Amino acid sequence: MAMRAGEVSSVELTDEAIARIERDDTAINAICVRTFDRARAAARRADRARAWGEDRPLLGIPVTVKESYDIAGLPTTWGMPSQRDHVAAEDAVQVSRLEAAGAVLLGKTNVPLMLRDIQSFNEIYGTTSNPWDHGRTAGGSSGGSAAALAAGFGALSIGSDLAGSLRTPAHFCGIYAHKPTLGLAPTRGMVAPPAPALPIDLDLAVVGPMARTAGDLTLLLDVMAGPDPLTHGVAYEVALPPSRHERLADFRVLIVEDHPLIPTGSAVRAGVHRVADALGDEGARVERRSRLLPDPADAATLYMLLMLSNAAASLPLDVYERLRTDAAALSAEDRSLDAARLRGMVLGHRDWVEANHRRELHRHGWRQLFTEFDVVVCPITPTPAFPHDHHGGLEDRRIDIDGVGYPYFDQLVWAGVATMPGLPATAIPAGRSPEGLPVGVQLIGPMFEDRTPLRLAELLERKIGGFRAP
Repeated sequence: MAMRAGEVSSVELTDEAIARIERDDTAINAICVRTFDRARAAARRADRARAWGEDRPLLGIPVTVKESYDIAGLPTTWGMPSQRDHVAAEDAVQVSRLEAAGAVLLGKTNVPLMLRDIQSFNEIYGTTSNPWDHGRTAGGSSGGSAAALAAGFGALSIGSDLAGSLRTPAHFCGIYAHKPTLGLAPTRGMVAPPAPALPIDLDLAVVGPMARTAGDLTLLLDVMAGPDPLTHGVAYEVALPPSRHERLADFRVLIVEDHPLIPTGSAVRAGVHRVADALGDEGARVERRSRLLPDPADAATLYMLLMLSNAAASLPLDVYERLRTDAAALSAEDRSLDAARLRGMVLGHRDWVEANHRRELHRHGWRQLFTEFDVVVCPITPTPAFPHDHHGGLEDRRIDIDGVGYPYFDQLVWAGVATMPGLPATAIPAGRSPEGLPVGVQLIGPMFEDRTPLRLAELLERKIGGFRAP
């Protein structure tokens, strides 16, 4: 690293990042809360500490933080106008870990309302645009972080992921992101206001790192991983196993490019092929089918049930009762994802327990699959970044896949492949679309073997290239 070698100082890196934000962020709108004075003071402290011989994992590195994380004294709104004036009283556990590791916090990055969109816009902070094409979305819900990294507004960022919220923005903006194994990184202080920052074990949702290189993902994950000191941390420490392999030739990889419930667009398919060909060229074992892969249609339905039961838990009673009436009117033969989402919003406890048992069966299936394979490569969404679309409700929007429209939320099935069973997944750049837009793929690994897809990401970065600035 240039800073360790004394070739550049933290003050210089921080000033450069701030200059880029002041020059370019009017058009991109990635940084919604700026902390420049704080950052410059932290950079000066970092340079003094390094001069005294101190070295910490992120000492002096400029970073950004997703708006949804609490930072003491700064607003945390989740894009909700009603929480415009909410100010956090204490740092989220991950913010504390960043600062303990020596990071320099430049500011907070934009999100969609309640983090519930594949785009990042809200009434308080406006719309974040893709640095590659300002007419297109940067993704959501960690879209501000992905856009900031692509635009050079810092070297690292932290986000969160329930429905691809780390992976989709990385795919759309041409950067790297890692969705950790469920429960690996504590989420305390990443909570919608005005709820208290409790050490809750969330279902499906995780927090994780975003970066411009695969190696930096690993660096930041090592800072973020480990149990919350208020709960599991009383008794346990994290000890992730090493990557299964260190050479591309030794990896056993399953390629999954098609989903039974939604087509894969041609640009994304080409990205998957690019990765598959690179692996094959290096002598890796590459397969395109396996009887061990858990049923993707059942997995998608189960994912929608579990995700929407969580999302709808705080709905007002009158809204909930209307949804119950609508769900009761569904035909028993309606197995569409729209129907699964509606049923999920009114899922009773008995049915949730049954769904959770089905999830455990899927997890067991993945364990069997990972005895024969090390990583699964598949899309993140069916298309590259799409034009801004803020019209109507989420349920009314459509996603265009090679000229054909599909329900907007159906594209989440690819995110659910890893999210529903709680598996780690690394998003990597995999080339460009014919229009010049970034295309990414995800590398899904075995539970708590996060270092395996992360290592494969590093090796592929050397083989096919990685992040390239817009």
